[in-house]
Amino acid sequence: MTFPKKAAITAAVLATVGGVAFGASAFAAGGDPVTTSVRPATLTAPSTVASKVVAQTIGKGTVDGLGWSVVLEFYPTLPKGYAIPAKGMKMEAGKSSLLCQRMMIGGVRIDHQGGPWADCQPVAGAHDPSQAGGAGLWGLTDKGTRGSRLFVATVGSGVSSGVLDLADGSQLKASAVTVPGTSYRAFAVAIAKGKTITSVDTYDGRHHRLTHDTYWR
Repeated sequence: MTFPKKAAITAAVLATVGGVAFGASAFAAGGDPVTTSVRPATLTAPSTVASKVVAQTIGKGTVDGLGWSVVLEFYPTLPKGYAIPAKGMKMEAGKSSLLCQRMMIGGVRIDHQGGPWADCQPVAGAHDPSQAGGAGLWGLTDKGTRGSRLFVATVGSGVSSGVLDLADGSQLKASAVTVPGTSYRAFAVAIAKGKTITSVDTYDGRHHRLTHDTYWR
């Protein structure tokens, strides 16, 4: 998912595996998909059938005494109230679906100041390959550079799991989670205050290491 990044990920990692993200093994990851109804936006083709949004929990748990969660939402048609920004009209032409990344820490949605559609990206249906390859550190303070943080990213089909090493010697592990009926996958991890990342490794289904990235902090 190519949401605006809080921090860039190395091009080598993205080119090799299509993006990575991690969910802490100490926390529950995944969950049952949730389906609700929304009306199609005026930017989509006329339709009398309500669009079904599928919400999939990517990761959740507790960090620094606060509950956190990451959910991906897929809208088959652009939902009512969403409008593609004028500057993005040409780039997003032909993309009539929407993928949103909803991140919460302590009951507060990250980037809520940007409105209800912050961290949402138009996509070309349920299998848009351009959406694999984004990653970022997100938080409620200083754009995810300090305090309680979430590391969230999309992942390609070749990545099954990952390990995030921290400077204090601890590790966080996770498996990828897929939004049902789509190719959109991600995993997420919560990083406590004062902790920093030393490396990020990704693995395939046979636990062969695919990448080793030392960019993140």
